[in-house]
Amino acid sequence: MLSYEAIQTYLYQEARALDERRWNDWLAFYAEDVEFWMPSWDDDGTLTTNPQNEVSLIYYANKQGLEDRVFRIETERSSATIPDTRTGHAINNLEILSQDDSTIRLRFNWTTHSYRYQIVDTYFGTSEYTLDVTGPKPLIKRKYVVLKNDHIHHVLDIYHI
Repeated sequence: MLSYEAIQTYLYQEARALDERRWNDWLAFYAEDVEFWMPSWDDDGTLTTNPQNEVSLIYYANKQGLEDRVFRIETERSSATIPDTRTGHAINNLEILSQDDSTIRLRFNWTTHSYRYQIVDTYFGTSEYTLDVTGPKPLIKRKYVVLKNDHIHHVLDIYHI
């Protein structure tokens, strides 16, 4: 079982890989069958519940979708990343929801400051992760992100959350 401090360090390392644009290091945090989902808010102010038939802000059913996104970022085939975006992630209020010999479920709050077009935007929300801890290092099996911003001024991407 991982300690609270080890889980916290793991989350900090994932965030730092994003901030430093170390895409391959960031991808190494994810299991092949990861579900990466950020639902959208519907007209009634509730989150969508099914990424298969409702609008999501971001949805990847597996790691291949994340790898494709990183490929587009690295090869400048992504208008969301031109010009280059700088980010700084802050993580707080980490809670371990459950833990056994194979899985850890956790939740935390996050804030990301993003600089692009000479403007600093702030994104904030909560994330819930399910970690697989059966291998030599933990892997993210599920990443569920709730963005709490009412307005998104620029294109939102994986490094903003």
